[in-house]
Amino acid sequence: MKKTAYLLAGLTVLLGVVLGGCGTSLGQTPTPIPTIMLDSAAPSAPASSGKVSVGSVTASGTVAPAQSAVIASPLSGSLVEIDVARGDKVTQGQVLARLAGSEALTAAASAAEYEVLTAQKALDDLHRDAPIKLAEAQLRLAKARDAYDEAVKRRGWKEYRVGSDTQIDLARSDLILAKDNLEKAEDAYGWVSDREDDNLEKAGALSALSAARIAYQRAEANLNYLISMPDEFEVAKVEAEMQLAKAEMDAAQAAYDRLKDGIDPSELSLAEARLENANARLSASQAALADLEIKAPFAGTVVELMLYAGEWALPGSPVLRLADLDNLQVETTDLSERDMGAVTVGSAVRVYVKALNLEVTGVVSEIANLADTLGGDVVYATIIKLDEQPEGLRAGMSVEVTFGD
Repeated sequence: MKKTAYLLAGLTVLLGVVLGGCGTSLGQTPTPIPTIMLDSAAPSAPASSGKVSVGSVTASGTVAPAQSAVIASPLSGSLVEIDVARGDKVTQGQVLARLAGSEALTAAASAAEYEVLTAQKALDDLHRDAPIKLAEAQLRLAKARDAYDEAVKRRGWKEYRVGSDTQIDLARSDLILAKDNLEKAEDAYGWVSDREDDNLEKAGALSALSAARIAYQRAEANLNYLISMPDEFEVAKVEAEMQLAKAEMDAAQAAYDRLKDGIDPSELSLAEARLENANARLSASQAALADLEIKAPFAGTVVELMLYAGEWALPGSPVLRLADLDNLQVETTDLSERDMGAVTVGSAVRVYVKALNLEVTGVVSEIANLADTLGGDVVYATIIKLDEQPEGLRAGMSVEVTFGD
């Protein structure tokens, strides 16, 4: 019905114009015939929102710092010092605040540093003394081998008579002589045995007889010992001595084998592990000490203080907010997925800053990989790097970004 009404109205206007034209003079300029738009089956275009134009795509956005971060406390402790105020510009690495506890951590770091020096010296000494220790191991092995050879000989002797043939022959000769002396002493005493006890000749003969008997008994015992076999106790003793000498020789051989190609691997591993552990402890103590100083991760401006000196900070507690206000960029907020075909990284854009009534140029430096939703529409955030930053541009200002022509 609406379509028919529009059609009839149009025909009526057209008819009136035609009839009026018949009554004009030739010299008059005819009235233009209006164009009539007829409704078609295609849907009508939506009213312009100012976001899309022919050959280009526009999106709203805001000016934002290239870098912005909330700086938090890495440790728990009292803030003894805040070195900056709101609005201060800081450089990368500048100390912004300090936590209490530096005295104890400084002492721990010093102790760890001393341990590193000690461990390093021990490792250096190990390398320096390697030739000396090798020589000592060679000498020990040589002595151990000699001692073992002697022990083996002593053990072998216990398989035979106690005395050698020469010793036995000599002992038998001593026994014969002792027996002859004893017989002579007995004969001499026999001549004077019936005399009085206080007779000097009888006393001298008795003394000589006693000495001859003792000498004979000693010679007889010595011969019996030399021709006898060792008892079990003596065999066990020399056997133990031989085994002990063998153990020492094996230990000396093992020590030499460990050192013959250089430093003992077990000692080297221990020294290196000690040094590594000392360095790890030093790094940990230095890191803990460094964590007491809250530093700027980048150059920027302090835009907000959240804690103050004397307050207690927990791990992760926000201390301040830092932003790079000298390098501003534009971030779009409502670029629809339908317009993504006109947007690529590196493409040129025009940015209209409403507050400054100024248009600047830039390029797309980044497109979000993940979409967001805005009013039911799927949108992608984009980052615009400005070709130049106009005077008066501030973070948070609203902009309109035009992509394409």
